[in-house]
Amino acid sequence: MSSEMHTAITADGHMDLFIAKPDDGAKGGIVVVQEAFGLTPHIQDVCRRVAAAGYYAVSPALYHRADEQVFEYENIKGALPAMQTLSRESIDMDLDVAFAHLASHGFSGKKVGLVGFCMGGSVALYVASTRHIGASVTYYGGGLTQARFGFDTGLEMGEHIKAPWLGLYGDLDQSIPFDDVEKLRAIASKCPVPTEVVRYAEGQHGFNCDDRPAVFNKAIADDAWTRTLNWFSTHLK
Repeated sequence: MSSEMHTAITADGHMDLFIAKPDDGAKGGIVVVQEAFGLTPHIQDVCRRVAAAGYYAVSPALYHRADEQVFEYENIKGALPAMQTLSRESIDMDLDVAFAHLASHGFSGKKVGLVGFCMGGSVALYVASTRHIGASVTYYGGGLTQARFGFDTGLEMGEHIKAPWLGLYGDLDQSIPFDDVEKLRAIASKCPVPTEVVRYAEGQHGFNCDDRPAVFNKAIADDAWTRTLNWFSTHLK
């Protein structure tokens, strides 16, 4: 497995893409979408784990229009100006670049998946509702009842899921009430593609992030990762 930071060109200037790929031929391509704190070392590590599982991983630095792009986990207020540079149009632009990179290496359509964390989890639901890709996975993506970045609310997006979608949520996540998660489960179940919602009773927001000891839960993270890889293995064809 190898990894590197690559520079791509968007209509709004240069954008970093973190790339990780297996040494042998990859069996598909996965876009990894950053958390609210940017293209952090944790997200880069997720890319490496995706590559270790046999996929070509690419993660776009969505904050490339901001003065600062990566923030400490204790500095959510500092990240807000960077988040405010995001819009549906800018996110689509950057995702197009990431998907085009994968296509240039032979991965497109149903051979491509996406996984997003926190803010990126909301993007993952958006992508599942707007693009015909192989599969999408949301880790604790908020905005289920409040529109963000010019998207519809998560519950509204859930009505239009086009790609197999897996949602992973923690019941102790104070920003995402589990009642809203259950509403999303019911809505998504009516879509014409496979959907699944998993709730973890002891899961907090960020339960997958081993760089955040206060919220990381290894048992939950391991289970969620197994489900994520199984989801991709089942649906990326």
